[in-house]
Amino acid sequence: MKKTAQKDTNQALDQKELKIGFEHMCMAKTLAEKYEENKEITSKYVHATSRGHEAIQIAVGMQLKPCDWVSPYYRDDSILLSIGIKPYELMLQVFAKKDDPFSGGRTYYSHPSLDREDMPKIIHQSSATGMQAIPTTGIAMGIQYNEKEGIQKSNNEKPLVVCSLGDASCTEGEVSEAFQMAALKQFPILFLVQDNEWDISANAEETRAQDISKYAQGFNGIEVRTIDGSNFEESHQTVKEVFSLIREERRPFLIHAKVPLLGHHTSGVRMEWYRDDLEEAKKKDPYPKLKKLLEKKGVALSEIINTEAKIKLEVDEQYERALTAEDPSPDSIQDFIFAPTDITKELGERSPKGKKKTIMVDSALFAVREIMQKHPEALLYGQDVGGRLGGVFREAATLAQTFGGNRVFNTPIQEAFIIGSTVGMSAVGLRPIVEVQFADYIWPGLNQLFTEVSRSYYLSNGKWPVSCVIRVPIGAYGSGGPYHSSSVESVLANIRGIKLVYPSNGADFKGLMKAAYYDPNPVVILEHKGLYWSKIKGTEEAMSVEPSEDYVIPIGKARIVENADDVHVENGESIGIISYGRGIYWSLEAMKGYKGKIELLDLRSLNPLDHDAMNQLCQKHGHIIIVTEESIECSFSLGLAGRLQRDNFKYLDAPIQIVGSIDTPAIPLNSDLELTLLPNAKKVSEAIDQIIKF
Repeated sequence: MKKTAQKDTNQALDQKELKIGFEHMCMAKTLAEKYEENKEITSKYVHATSRGHEAIQIAVGMQLKPCDWVSPYYRDDSILLSIGIKPYELMLQVFAKKDDPFSGGRTYYSHPSLDREDMPKIIHQSSATGMQAIPTTGIAMGIQYNEKEGIQKSNNEKPLVVCSLGDASCTEGEVSEAFQMAALKQFPILFLVQDNEWDISANAEETRAQDISKYAQGFNGIEVRTIDGSNFEESHQTVKEVFSLIREERRPFLIHAKVPLLGHHTSGVRMEWYRDDLEEAKKKDPYPKLKKLLEKKGVALSEIINTEAKIKLEVDEQYERALTAEDPSPDSIQDFIFAPTDITKELGERSPKGKKKTIMVDSALFAVREIMQKHPEALLYGQDVGGRLGGVFREAATLAQTFGGNRVFNTPIQEAFIIGSTVGMSAVGLRPIVEVQFADYIWPGLNQLFTEVSRSYYLSNGKWPVSCVIRVPIGAYGSGGPYHSSSVESVLANIRGIKLVYPSNGADFKGLMKAAYYDPNPVVILEHKGLYWSKIKGTEEAMSVEPSEDYVIPIGKARIVENADDVHVENGESIGIISYGRGIYWSLEAMKGYKGKIELLDLRSLNPLDHDAMNQLCQKHGHIIIVTEESIECSFSLGLAGRLQRDNFKYLDAPIQIVGSIDTPAIPLNSDLELTLLPNAKKVSEAIDQIIKF
């Protein structure tokens, strides 16, 4: 760990700074008291306050610049007040009002998101403890990337990032992933850890083996400072020094601030229910400490009293205004689910003349290469995608050599960071393309995908959409066994706020990759490993002529792979098959025995879905089969079948049939067992024979 000489934190602050700090602290204390006095009203929506933590929070907030970024946690209303947020704005949030500036009444008090020119930026903040560490570290990673590539917005400012955490949240594994990357890559970030020695009702002795100052020492490259966070002067001087070092040396720090918890854990978990240390905690209250310091610095007691009275009047007046402010309109409930995209039509040439067919994995590789050549804000990272290997499926081959290690690089084995960091990277203007090595490995990243990535646009009231592409190799192929073969589309399709595509051939892959990159929303691309090289018999059509560089396919638009003959449609002998991914090729093989009778629809996109195309298929044929690699029970396909039957009941001549895998907890390693479990052309044919009888 790089060491620096610690400066004297007893250097005196001037009277002006102390007065400003006291005004912020008085405001925070008065707000907390107002909420408590009116707890029957204010506790309708759960909230927490900064009582006891004010000194360190204000010390940080007063010294942040508009070029900086900060991620407060749910107890950090003093940070918000000290960067310039008005009490009225906080009260709008505590009452979940329409004009709540952070979320429009969609999320809790002190869960801010902010994009104002005159204040530090704040990305969407979730309520899951510690989860902000990864997205916030992603901001610092993005700042470092912009500086190295020379594409930062301003050369005059050196921004830094503050990630605020409670000590108890640092026991979360995802916080460790953030620490690891910050230490490894030396990001310009301060982890501010406020240690009040309480979890919820569990204290430090019950929940931690050591405090954060000792734990963080295991991350070589993060310098740690431990301070009395209830002492405003010590807090201010330590933050001043650390901020200066981060701006100059561009490396991570951690401040371990010991503070008392003087308020409730939240309005719903009251301190008198479980606390046995309240009297001891009151002795460490930062408020009387700062009052005494003001008097010592020559500020008259009468001036202090006048400040307190003025702030109380201000809080009372703003409270009444906020209480009667307008609630959100029910009509706004679906605002900001997806940011609008410019890709609404298929454009470019799908099959240029004179070109040879290329394998599917290369079609995507060429798409990424073209994107990176054109856009310096594009970068690729994940496990094993760097220059040494270029991806375990060679899906990133030559990219690191072409674009350098700053733009294409390996990450540690930490799927949560790979996914969650895209929130911060996107916020600073980058468009990351990241890879989770196998669909089976996505589970550690689901918390970030669900809690942070998918909800950012909605819960920030449209301020912070997350533009990223998450590549996920998927599917059973070549006896990958239980840990390399899974299909996960049903889980992902149930995460609102992400788009989900699943190409079945190279042309679609390239067109969808381009559309995903230009989409301002998070897009997950499921890439079937068995189609990458068309080595499986019957999947040769996954190879295609590489489309033109400007070729794009709008996400949410299905494609007819093969039409049924009109005569069979008119005679009521036709069947519609809906599929995607490898299911397309089982279907095509089965269709050979029913020439002209089957129309095959490739969904290409699982969210959003092309409902018009599917409904037209149902109404045209009256007989529908869905082919999927997933097992059927509780699946995406089963839900799809239910929706189609609901919307097209009067047009259907038979129940919709689903062909999928045998329902098991995992996919067996043995090749014969794998083949037994999976769908095949024979199973599709059997479904065709069955449904045509109706």
